[in-house]
Amino acid sequence: MKNDQLIIAGKAYSSRLLVGTGKYKDFDETRAAIEASGAEIVTVAIRRTNIGQEPGQPSLLDYLPPSKYTLLPNTAGCYTAEDAVRTLRLARELLDGHDLVKLEVLGDAQTLFPDMPQTLAAAETLVKDGFKVMVYCADDPIQAKRLEEIGCVAVMPLASLIGSGMGILNPWNLRLIIDNAKVPVLVDAGVGTASDAAIAMELGCDGVLMNTAIAGARNPVLMAGAMKKAVEAGREAFLAGRMPKKLYTASPSSPTGGMIA
Repeated sequence: MKNDQLIIAGKAYSSRLLVGTGKYKDFDETRAAIEASGAEIVTVAIRRTNIGQEPGQPSLLDYLPPSKYTLLPNTAGCYTAEDAVRTLRLARELLDGHDLVKLEVLGDAQTLFPDMPQTLAAAETLVKDGFKVMVYCADDPIQAKRLEEIGCVAVMPLASLIGSGMGILNPWNLRLIIDNAKVPVLVDAGVGTASDAAIAMELGCDGVLMNTAIAGARNPVLMAGAMKKAVEAGREAFLAGRMPKKLYTASPSSPTGGMIA
């Protein structure tokens, strides 16, 4: 739908699917999968991916040029606000002043659950420093609203643990966040297959960000195409408005008036 665009920090995007660039077997597979996904925003883990900080080594930018994609540097692997802020300041230098970033501050290496006090502290510093912050957070409506009030341009609650593929475990909290937000809400983490992405969009999420669900599939390029379709179908279903559920009540598909006796 041409007029139904995702607006992030004042910029319009046709695709509501955001994808990561890690865990692929090589940069060729990364490029093929991302092209199949139709994504326009791609996340880059600054601590794990070369975008120029390692001269002489293959650079992701040779395969996913900033002229074609909006790069979203992220702080994967950071466990303190200080490390996250330092990482994104480095990214801004490497990308010639690029200010749209994804913040994540992890609580522990086992669950990769967000450390919300550290996330809030980092978000406040980054916003004051001129960054446009999209932020990975717990599915906590109060914390999500606080991040919005700090000035984050999008909040990104997890559906379930990063890389778990468990899908959306708490749709009720996501709805609370969506209903109270004045900035885009995107599900980030936990999507395992196309139906998970469709459910997120049917709930009213503005978009979905995923990496492992595509990169970890047996056929990442085919899965990327499936995710593209799922996000589009879920969005259209949300806009269409589903029929009401009728507990213990059946309703025939065809009109009953004028039935032949």
